[in-house]
Order: sequence, then structure tokens, then C-alpha cells
Amino acid sequence: MRALILVSTILISAHAMSQTPRKFLALGDSYSIGESVAENERWPNQLADKLTKAGTAVERPRIIATTGWRTDDLKNAIIKASIKPEYELVSLLIGVNNQYQGKPIEQYETEFKQLLTMAVQLAKGKKENVFVVSIPDYGFTPFGKPKQHQITEAIDGFNAVNKRIAAASGIRYFNITDISRQGLEQPYLVASDGLHPSGKQYSQWVERIAKEFFK
Repeated sequence: MRALILVSTILISAHAMSQTPRKFLALGDSYSIGESVAENERWPNQLADKLTKAGTAVERPRIIATTGWRTDDLKNAIIKASIKPEYELVSLLIGVNNQYQGKPIEQYETEFKQLLTMAVQLAKGKKENVFVVSIPDYGFTPFGKPKQHQITEAIDGFNAVNKRIAAASGIRYFNITDISRQGLEQPYLVASDGLHPSGKQYSQWVERIAKEFFK
């Protein structure tokens, strides 16, 4: 009987250790901080909740992101925050403001590479702990509709850069841009500000990311 109790205790302890929540760091801009949506609707928070419910415990994410940030802003914020390299998950979604503010794509390429290197460092040096999310297309929102063609062409260019860099670095890449391009046909995918994704759109991002996450 004592042996059975001991074995049961060991199994319970092993299970508890396997369920130690993963630390999640989300790096980005308005899309990661969830401009115009409730906190629980932010896609990093939704992803953490979904993975936890699926059996992979994830802590509520730490989000280093602010509306309007470019790659240089994010890089400076990471340095200033003195973040410990203790994360099992690190996401990177950045670039829309480089495009919107007319910054050179060559600058974006240089700084995105630097940010990806920083992300890997913060992920305990493990590139398998890092993933990149593509830039959504705000041309398919009421705000962007008047210049939709120009916006879409530019966003495609920036996404080509971040996808190529992620692939060359062996980093997982999730394309959610096509989901954002349903925004005019399906208005519920756009937040009340007429520019950013709604919580429902973020839910679709999360469905796609979570489906492929641990393959």
C-alpha cells in the first residue's frame, strides 16, 4: 500500500511539474497591445488562454507594445526594460508604422533582424521558442479603404521582408494577413475605431496560430 501511495505521489508531482506555466512575451505595436479592444480580447491573451485550455499552461503574457511604435521604438523599449531572458514563448509582430510613416524598407529589414535576434535571446536563446506574426493589412478597413491598393502593395513588401528573415533564421512564421483582408466584407472583424482588428478577428488569428503551434 505504501509503495502504491509513493508511486501515486511521484506521478502527481511529475504532472504538476509538466504543467508549470510557460512564460510568454509579446513584442510589437498596436496589434499586440490590442488598440480599441478589451484586454481579454488582445490576441496574445487569447492565445495564452487557448493553449492553457488545450493542456499547455501559459501565463498571462507580458506585452511590450505601444500604438504607433516602429521597429526602432520597440528596440529601444526592449533595451530600456532590461527584460530577463526567461521566456518559453516570444512573439514578434512589428512594421505597420514603419510603412505608415514612410520609413525605408531597408531600415525595417536591418532593425527587424536585430529585433529577431533580441527575441531569441529573451527566449532563453532558443529559436524554437520564438514566432513571427505577419503584418495585417489596414487597407481593408474603413480608414484605409481610400488608399487600399497602395497600402496593400506596401504591406506585401514589408511582409516579404519579415517572412524571408524569419525563414533564414529558422523561426516559425504565421501569416494572418489574409484574415485581415476580409475586413471590408465582414465589418465585425474591424474594431469600433474603423482601423484596428476587433476581438473577433484576433480570435481567428489565434485559431490559426494554435492549430499549427505544436506540430
